[in-house]
Amino acid sequence: MASSPRTPSPTRIVAALVVGLVVLVACGHREVVGTASALESISPDEAAGLPITSGPSGPRASTPPIRATAVNSDGGPLDQLALAAVTDLYDYWEVEFPATFPGLTFEPVATLLSYDADGQGVLVCGMDTTGVPNAFYCPSDDSIAWDRGVLLPELRNTFSEMAVVTVIAHEMGHAVQYKAGQMGPAMPTILAEQQADCYAGAYFRYVADGESPFFEISTGEGLNAILATLFFIRDQAGTDYLAPRAHGSAFDRVSAFTFGFTDGPSRCAEMDIEELEGRITQLEFAPGDANSGELPIVEENVERIVDSLREVFARFGDGPALDYQGVSCGSTVPVSFCEAEDTISLDMAALQVIGTAPRRQGDSGIGDFAAFAEIASRYALWVQERQGLPLRGEEAGLRTACLVGAWAGELLPDGSPQPGRVRLSPGDLDEAIAELLTEGSLIAADIGGDSIPAGFARVESLRIGFEDGMDTCLDEFSG
Repeated sequence: MASSPRTPSPTRIVAALVVGLVVLVACGHREVVGTASALESISPDEAAGLPITSGPSGPRASTPPIRATAVNSDGGPLDQLALAAVTDLYDYWEVEFPATFPGLTFEPVATLLSYDADGQGVLVCGMDTTGVPNAFYCPSDDSIAWDRGVLLPELRNTFSEMAVVTVIAHEMGHAVQYKAGQMGPAMPTILAEQQADCYAGAYFRYVADGESPFFEISTGEGLNAILATLFFIRDQAGTDYLAPRAHGSAFDRVSAFTFGFTDGPSRCAEMDIEELEGRITQLEFAPGDANSGELPIVEENVERIVDSLREVFARFGDGPALDYQGVSCGSTVPVSFCEAEDTISLDMAALQVIGTAPRRQGDSGIGDFAAFAEIASRYALWVQERQGLPLRGEEAGLRTACLVGAWAGELLPDGSPQPGRVRLSPGDLDEAIAELLTEGSLIAADIGGDSIPAGFARVESLRIGFEDGMDTCLDEFSG
């Protein structure tokens, strides 16, 4: 988040990593073209129609033989995990490929190659793999390669074994594009990457449905970890979405994955540049942005955020007053909506912890927009109270996340800079995703702090509000 001073001077405070809002643009709803699910189809205890489960996630205890083999493999557990994923993906696409692309049949990739980025390099796709911790598909020789020495261990150790499967499924998505004739010189990188994320999501629906003989995944913590993996491999804030190596923000990558998980590979095949440009949220830093879009969590900036909330939700009244003396009612920290007093009480010290972007692994903060969105979530409860809607229960949590998304959608930078106004800056929505995937997310919580159990539903609710606006949140989800 970033901000311009209240004078005409354009100096803004900004920061990097995952978020940034900027004081700049007037609020006026900008429609974001997308394919949001109807709110009425979202259940707080379901993920795209599947009940939330808390069982195991990872390789099954007993599996069929692994048929795939890789050149240069060390035969170790990570290569075996990747090859099990490839075998399972071959089985999946053998059925889904002709169903998605009538008249075509799926053929396995010509070559699978494993290497160690810290070891002796090998040549693949005209490139020496020394010092390249990556996984990639090469259309020129129809190969998939992965780094078993650095990348796969980091994914497994940071998230889970299924994070490795996620990356392999994404690369197989590129192979699907190539074999279906979708991949060509004119295809922008961002479209190829979004489509591959979508195909990975479609495959994970097959796993979540219990149809995979190799893997299983819970739709609670297991699926949340997959979404967190996409957050981990997002583009750096400020990346031009048309840059040659752009893969997408966390918000956009998670959106693409959910399209596939919810609607299957045919939805992915329909993606084109027009559809993509209508919904992409990846922003570049504006000239003069400093501090990578991060606003300090101080009272002056909180007032600016609340001013934006009052403007977006003006039709409901003047909004609640602010109490900076600490959380004085309720049980939600660092910010609470005090219904009886018609106030929002804030613990500024706790908000500052959340709102400080992490500089290294292990830091507890997320970024400024995570903190400001938590304030917005309590303001959203005031909006619901004005509408006579219940403030407790999972439905209230869904509606709250949706209204936070609607507020964020009004802050897209589609106007000329205006001092004292806030706008989204690169990484803001990614910080919201990070907060939504934490245990006890306040963005998706009711007045008592009870969060929606499914991270999938939390993210979907925010996305629907962002794309469709507040009326959808209130009309389709009226309690």
